[in-house]
Amino acid sequence: MNEVLLRSLTPSVLGILVRRGADFAAAEDAVQDALVEAVRVWPAAPPHDPKGWLVTVAWRRFLDATRADTARRRREERADEEPPPGPAPSADDTLQLYFLCAHPSLTPSSAVALTLRAVGGLTTRQIAQAYLVPEATMAQRISRAKRTVSGVRFDRPGDVATVLRVLYLVFNEGYSGDVDLAAEAIRLTRQLAAAIDHPEVAGLLALMLLHHARRTARTAPDGSLVPLAEQDRGRWDTASIAEGVGILQAALARDRLGEFQAQAAIAALHADAPTAEETDWVQIVEWYDELARLTDSPVVRLNRVVAVGQADGPRAGLAALAALEDSLPRHTAVAAYLHERDGDLATAARLYAEAAGKAPNLAERDHLTRRAARLNARRGH
Repeated sequence: MNEVLLRSLTPSVLGILVRRGADFAAAEDAVQDALVEAVRVWPAAPPHDPKGWLVTVAWRRFLDATRADTARRRREERADEEPPPGPAPSADDTLQLYFLCAHPSLTPSSAVALTLRAVGGLTTRQIAQAYLVPEATMAQRISRAKRTVSGVRFDRPGDVATVLRVLYLVFNEGYSGDVDLAAEAIRLTRQLAAAIDHPEVAGLLALMLLHHARRTARTAPDGSLVPLAEQDRGRWDTASIAEGVGILQAALARDRLGEFQAQAAIAALHADAPTAEETDWVQIVEWYDELARLTDSPVVRLNRVVAVGQADGPRAGLAALAALEDSLPRHTAVAAYLHERDGDLATAARLYAEAAGKAPNLAERDHLTRRAARLNARRGH
């Protein structure tokens, strides 16, 4: 079963059902039912037209559900609108669906969660990790969002800021998670940049391109993580870096700074350094100060601690870290790194092992475990 194919077809199938009159919540349920049926049927009898098959099955599931409703008579009239057999339309409705999910009746956080689940194809667990909340809490949030938009006519799509937040989280999940969504997020952000003249849209596109340019260097042949300082910079995609820097410079020249432009500026400084040792950490700290002012994010403040440790030394970084809550994700890993740079290998090894137990994914856990083992081996000598 080609999971990637199913995920890529989901937004378009969902868009077709919405255009044919299905309310969003019912359409999303029908598409999910069709995907389950595809997983069951396709291995033995793959269809010639997967998209058309999904549209037909999803539409029939939607009709079955609406027939059971109290408004049976009115909704059964839609049966005549069932699409005929044959290839489905090839229009790409994904970006439109992102805007529809950012409906004014939803809070921004609920809109993001709903879009990631219904259109982005992420699991509830993945979304909860992105939001730093328990999975049960996120499941309730998504359920409330679906109930809120059930039956709502999508004649007032949401705002650009919410759509950008969704695209950013989808990109991050594709960049670091198990499902490859990064390229799709870049494609949709390009579409948005072509349609809307907005410096933050450009900033997000630049940020994605600069991060994506390093992707092949982020993992070793055995799948293990390679930290930024140890990456082979010859493997970075220089064309993507040049494009990202050019887009960022044009956005910054408009003097309407936003968080994505600030993040892209930090990524550009990393990309501009010929070696890790030549990185302009002082300027990176300054950009993190701007970013913290714009977002007031604890994660930003934690990343700033790492930059301070590079610019002013590990003890300055540890002093800055002491001002943050130790419950922050990756707080322990940052503490381990700073203690290692300060020469306290015993404390660093202990903290790396502790951080490995809190890691959000297998690759990060293995990376932290190996760092702890390496330091313990050095101490043994």
